[in-house]
Amino acid sequence: MISVISESDCNEPIFMEHLIFLQHQINFVKSQEYLEAKSVEDVKIVIENLKITAVLKIREWILLKISSMRKPLSNYQIIQNALLKNKFFYEFLMANDKRIAKAIKDEYIDTISKMFFSYFKTYTSRLFKIQTECATKDDLLAHEDMKPSLMSSVLSLGKGPIVKNKASVFSLAGRHSLLTMDLIAPILVPHVAQQMNESVEFEKVFRSVQFSLVDHASYEFLFSTDFFLITGESLIDHFSQVMGKSIGFFSQFFTDKVQSNFDAISLYICICLCRKLKQLLIEREINSFDGYWQSLENVFWNRFEGVMCRHNESLRNYDFKSQTNVKKLINDNTKPHHVIRKYAEMTSALLYCSKLVDNGTDPRLQTALSKQQHELQMFINIFSTHLTSKDKLFFAINNYDMITSVLTEAQCSDARERDSFENLRQEQVELYVEAVVKQYFNELVEFIKEVEPLLSLNDSEALLKHKSSLNSTVGNFNSTWLKNIESINKEILDKFSNFKNGTNILQITFSHFIQYYNKLTKIYNHKVFDFERTKNDLLNIHQIMIELKKFKPMF
Repeated sequence: MISVISESDCNEPIFMEHLIFLQHQINFVKSQEYLEAKSVEDVKIVIENLKITAVLKIREWILLKISSMRKPLSNYQIIQNALLKNKFFYEFLMANDKRIAKAIKDEYIDTISKMFFSYFKTYTSRLFKIQTECATKDDLLAHEDMKPSLMSSVLSLGKGPIVKNKASVFSLAGRHSLLTMDLIAPILVPHVAQQMNESVEFEKVFRSVQFSLVDHASYEFLFSTDFFLITGESLIDHFSQVMGKSIGFFSQFFTDKVQSNFDAISLYICICLCRKLKQLLIEREINSFDGYWQSLENVFWNRFEGVMCRHNESLRNYDFKSQTNVKKLINDNTKPHHVIRKYAEMTSALLYCSKLVDNGTDPRLQTALSKQQHELQMFINIFSTHLTSKDKLFFAINNYDMITSVLTEAQCSDARERDSFENLRQEQVELYVEAVVKQYFNELVEFIKEVEPLLSLNDSEALLKHKSSLNSTVGNFNSTWLKNIESINKEILDKFSNFKNGTNILQITFSHFIQYYNKLTKIYNHKVFDFERTKNDLLNIHQIMIELKKFKPMF
């Protein structure tokens, strides 16, 4: 045993075998010392010297492994695996020389923390060099994309970045995959992406960097537990020292970097990623990062709320009187507005991402969306100020329908915003239906409103006074009703951009029209008008229904 401990290489299996046997001998000598056995004195010095030799050899071997981590391009996990295979070495040091064991642990912490800091700093900087051109401060809901003239376009060449794919600022465009199947996908490799001339969005860079941190932290946590034989608060303290510099770097880096991000969807995806990755660490039974994720999430929340406020300000400050906007108002005064389309896309994207992380909508997100919804409703009200009463209804219904359709397509049918806009749409539809029936059947509507109360009172004398107006109403109705129905059909299908919405409103309008006609029939069937010759001229309700069915869509 003496020759093996003194002369053998630490990497040899025989060295480990005799080291374990030496530890048994040390423990035996200690136990015999308490019994005051005289034979102990004969071997105590030999065992002690052998222990010192073993400690020094182990110390040198472990420090050599730790120092090799400092070399460029070294794979620290291979080195850690070598340490784990000989984890009894550290156990031997802890049992026989705690001072050297602590010095080795301190050296390891100093080395590995610097290595992680250098790695994450370099990796992050390289990844952000391939970041795609992101949204700018002008990419707001109510910002008008003015088309420059040919001369101004030529003069502006080379004077600033041109932002590509601005539509993605207000739509999800598949980015939600980062919260599902791509959450634990392999991290991005900067030089490979550069060779392939690829560029990636801010949130993809963020996911790759943070997932790299999670993976390294998970491996390090398991290594520290197995090799340094620590648990509980000691493990958390050790882990904080190892990852502290890296976490501090990320906190400061993203606090600064996020200020240049004007994409609300990108920011909210990063918030969701913080929660997903935090949950991933909890599943791996690593709870040392809670404070980091919370602080990082707050950084993104503050920026997200700031960007949402900028969108709200753009809605409030929209120039309704500019020549371009006035021209759009004249030409497209009833169609869905492009600003509202962007709002619908962005809102549905945020709600969908929220559903992927939480069971319900996040209260902080709900507050931001509620504020924006209020601003949008004010935008619609102000935009339609100069429209006629009927055009206001067309404009409101088309825009509310477009919002609810986009939210429904994004699987957000249960969202509060969707219900709110659907209620607003229905209110406007009821107003429109009443208005269009009154416009084309005004005589019928006025007659019903005037005579129906008398019918409920069974006031025969008062009803007889309306005999002539009844004859006139029936005669005019018979001559114009079919033409009016065709006009209503044409108006609704022309003015409502969503065919499904238009046909639904058409059927509601016909139902409302039939209600009035049924009331007219009820009045005509009163005994006061039994001997009126024009009674035979009253059309049968089935004849009207047959004509109305011709306008029903065949699907």
